[in-house]
Amino acid sequence: MDYDKDIIEVLVEAGEAGLSVQKIARHVYNASNTFFNTVRYEDIHRYVLLYVKKHSKCPNSMIEKTETRGIYRINGKSEESQQLLFQFQEDVPDKIEPVQYEDQSLSLFD
Repeated sequence: MDYDKDIIEVLVEAGEAGLSVQKIARHVYNASNTFFNTVRYEDIHRYVLLYVKKHSKCPNSMIEKTETRGIYRINGKSEESQQLLFQFQEDVPDKIEPVQYEDQSLSLFD
């Protein structure tokens, strides 16, 4: 169970606005909960809360609090987060070209 990676991915997708602990926990819960591996939402919420509090204490931390209470986002000033954002941007292809299909179906009226 790698909740840390899921938390970071959710915060990167959220962008500058950030997300509340409850929404982060809900995303991580949905990503982690499967038919064969069930986890309690309360455990995930507690873990997310402790993780964001622990990683938002210093001004150079990867996660920062926003002006709104309970909302967290990726700290754009942190060197670690800049490297992380660069890695996420590398994974996304620049352009996705549509695939051209040739119609090879038979006509019903010939």
